[in-house]
Amino acid sequence: MSISDAAAAETLPPSLGGAAEVDDSNDSREMRELTSAQEMRALTHPIRLALLEVLSIEGAMTATEAGERIGESATTCSFHLRQLAKYGFVEEAGGGAGRRRPWKVVQRSMRLSGIGGVEQSIAANELRRLVMGRWLQRNEQWSAVQHLDPVWADIPEAMEIVAYLTADETTAIQEEITALLERFRDRLTDPSRRPSGSRPIESVIMMHPLLGPLEPPS
Repeated sequence: MSISDAAAAETLPPSLGGAAEVDDSNDSREMRELTSAQEMRALTHPIRLALLEVLSIEGAMTATEAGERIGESATTCSFHLRQLAKYGFVEEAGGGAGRRRPWKVVQRSMRLSGIGGVEQSIAANELRRLVMGRWLQRNEQWSAVQHLDPVWADIPEAMEIVAYLTADETTAIQEEITALLERFRDRLTDPSRRPSGSRPIESVIMMHPLLGPLEPPS
């Protein structure tokens, strides 16, 4: 799942372990615009974000299967999946036998837009903090074990570059980086396209003006 806005650029889904075979029919690439405080609040829950993440990277699954992946009970996952479905974030995938009821994501990418009113801004900031907290937590988890992997140990996990840019140039760079990463997006839904040694890589791109003491004089 990807969530982007002026403060958080396009991201790829996080690593959630060994990926299962994914149906190409679940490859929803349309960008959903999140404009209402109500739908933002519906996403602002760690279990719901975890469910969207695992469905995005591993494809359709039942509440029981999703619960096993994220460490929650089937009952808890079923409740939160129904809440996500209420706001159109997931839907039934079909093809279930008996009581088996698989779910799939409707869109893999979402964007916070139209943030202007007080209520929308508060809801957007709460969602942004939760999402960014999850990004940082996963980065810290990798940092703790990176030295144990001889193949990946010397690959930089983060970098910082400061440059003077206009708003249009900043947007253009974000779009260029997104387009570069999109070249590999089909590997998410088609395991046969993944080369040997590849791993799911989460890319988080944050670009923002420097403020306060770090802001250069005009």
